[in-house]
Amino acid sequence: MAIPTLPTPTGSHPVGTTSVYLEDVSRPDPWVADAPTRELMISIWYPAARSSGPRAPYLTQTESAEVLAGQQVAIAPDALSSVRTNAFPDAPLAPGLRELPLIVLSPGFTRPRATLTSIGEDLASHGYVAVAIDHTYETAAITFPDGRVAAFALGRGFARTAEFWHKVKTGRARDASFVLDQLLGSNPPWAGAAGLAPDRIGMAGHSAGGAATIAAMLADERIRAGSNVDGSTDPLIPDSGLDRPFLFLGRDGQYSPGDGPAADTWARDWRLLTGWKRWLVVAGAKHPSFTDLGLLADQIGMPLGAATSGLRTMRITRTYLRAFFDQHLRDVQQTPFDHLNADHPEVRSCRPPDHPAGSGSR
Repeated sequence: MAIPTLPTPTGSHPVGTTSVYLEDVSRPDPWVADAPTRELMISIWYPAARSSGPRAPYLTQTESAEVLAGQQVAIAPDALSSVRTNAFPDAPLAPGLRELPLIVLSPGFTRPRATLTSIGEDLASHGYVAVAIDHTYETAAITFPDGRVAAFALGRGFARTAEFWHKVKTGRARDASFVLDQLLGSNPPWAGAAGLAPDRIGMAGHSAGGAATIAAMLADERIRAGSNVDGSTDPLIPDSGLDRPFLFLGRDGQYSPGDGPAADTWARDWRLLTGWKRWLVVAGAKHPSFTDLGLLADQIGMPLGAATSGLRTMRITRTYLRAFFDQHLRDVQQTPFDHLNADHPEVRSCRPPDHPAGSGSR
């Protein structure tokens, strides 16, 4: 079988990456009673000075096996440990870059931060810094620098109630704010942090990570723009609304108005989003299609049944997220966001039936 490969980033910058261990000593872990602090692993992708050398690893064999556990097709447990990425580990930051916009990425429930690598690499190639968070014990497996592996801990004994999901999303918001505190603080854990623009911060996430983006924006005004990719939401937005730019991007058939309970959560939030907002759905996509797992499944023989290929849906996801952040963090208008649909016939704009035309389109 050919080596699974992530798509080449579309920007002009080579991409560097580094993994960083963080420990929040101000709070215990919310899930494991005997963990006195909250430990996190993050991956940072950034425009790099170097365009040669070995590529960054994707997942360890242990992490790959945990992610693939329970699949109904015959796939080697370590199939995702050999994925070829595009980023150069610990490469120096491209010289002369200042005021770099920062995008926080939060993965789906049980999914490692690595599954958002294609998005992080692409943003970095266009001059962003992207940081993906592994939310400890919510992820299949996380390997810490000292070799410890934190396995998924929220199986039996954790009923999937509304209160449980509320805790997931608000806890991820605290993780995101802590990561921002560290990167923007006086003693940052990454040497390139001095080049970040503290007033150009966005966030995007997939599934539970997308829903957590709303929680994070409500808790942290530093996050100027956010996107929820294919995640149903909790009723968190107050009646006073959320006035910062927001993008919904999800599956047609699941998140189109009238599709059912998941779409209903977006319709509820839509009327409370009082700034620039868009609601887009992609035809032929499945839930993993918006992450690396969609395109890697096509390569390793684990078809998802999606009518639109994982590679095509990832191209759409990268294009729309980047255009969204370009418009709201960089004021880039060369390719107006609403003109993208002409080149992406799979994408359809939506609005709830009771929402007046033109409202909320600033």
